Amino acid sequence: MKMTDIKTWAVATPLPHKGGAYWIFVKLTTDNGICGYGEIYGVPFAPRVVCDMVEDVAARLVIGRSPFEIETIWRLIYSDGFNQRPDVSTGGVLSGIEIACWDIVGKATGQPVYNLLGGKVHERLLSYTYLYAEEQPTEIVPKEFHGDINKAPDRLQHYMDMGFTAVGYDPVMPMGSFDPRQLSVGDLENAENMTREMREGAGSKCDLMIKTHGQMTTSSAIRLARRLEKYDPLWFEEPVPPDNRTEMARIANSTTIPISGGERLVSKYEFVDLLKQQAAQILQPAMGRVGGILEAKKIVGMAEAHYAQFAPHLYAGPIEAAANIQLSACTPNFLILESIETFDGFFNQLLNEPTQWEEGYVVVPDEPGLGFELNEALCDAYPYTSDTVFPPMAKKPLS
Repeated sequence: MKMTDIKTWAVATPLPHKGGAYWIFVKLTTDNGICGYGEIYGVPFAPRVVCDMVEDVAARLVIGRSPFEIETIWRLIYSDGFNQRPDVSTGGVLSGIEIACWDIVGKATGQPVYNLLGGKVHERLLSYTYLYAEEQPTEIVPKEFHGDINKAPDRLQHYMDMGFTAVGYDPVMPMGSFDPRQLSVGDLENAENMTREMREGAGSKCDLMIKTHGQMTTSSAIRLARRLEKYDPLWFEEPVPPDNRTEMARIANSTTIPISGGERLVSKYEFVDLLKQQAAQILQPAMGRVGGILEAKKIVGMAEAHYAQFAPHLYAGPIEAAANIQLSACTPNFLILESIETFDGFFNQLLNEPTQWEEGYVVVPDEPGLGFELNEALCDAYPYTSDTVFPPMAKKPLS
């Protein structure tokens, strides 16, 4: 069996763009008619360019090979151009292709991917959602929402009523190109007051995740963590930018709140540094960026030896979510799955069968491969035509 064809889509999502303004999907087809789907996350170029990149790499290094040659294909793409180092662009292209290969392999063997990676250890997966505003007609995340002491607790209650027992939010938005920054005393106080209100609303029924985005300097993050410890959040996510794991380790050593991170890292080579420096206790690789399913499996294996847990990142579409579900199902040190609310609306419309979300949990599918088929007609009907790369970042220093 050889792969003979590749197709890509950049699919526009409807307002309010939960999970991103667009999703980039990959389809590989074999000479015996089996197709597999993958998804690419976070390559910092216009989507049309990313699609061209995928098709170029596939034509040179993938087409004509067996989808079972995942390790070989991985090394060929990772090393192409005398690169052989972690890179988000290569990582994204590689991930989409690798996930599609696993989908084919699962379908060819009649097995879910998790059965090919050790077997299912979880029948269902605890999930959490990011805190989304009720009305978002023009903005992806209203800048004031996550720091709004009045609005955010109401949305927390809304999600608790739906069945969620864990919710994440960023109390120090916005993020910008000139981060990290030192938070003002007012910013720190607002984050503390908001978290106090959130904890009072959640009680002991709901975990809170501090989902920051590398906005802070080390000293500022330590100051914030000191204020938030008494509210017992489940984690403090990416308090500083991802490129200096030594500084993240300083924060981890300065607080009782578990530090999480990894959505912007690529490959085991970056995650091993995170673990060696004890910079994070909860790892959050993005399956569409880190290097794919097998690479993430290696990372969570390293994490298990460090007593660290796995909570895959998701701010993308349903194929990356499917890959997250497959790996989480066979991972002993799995903690919690990020979902886009309950995966309803356009998210599930892009699949032949909807993701099953029940009372705070995702039900693990039994179908071969990733467990879901992409609705190609809907992908064709909603092309993303802008050259805007999501998410936009502030272009000026923040005062």
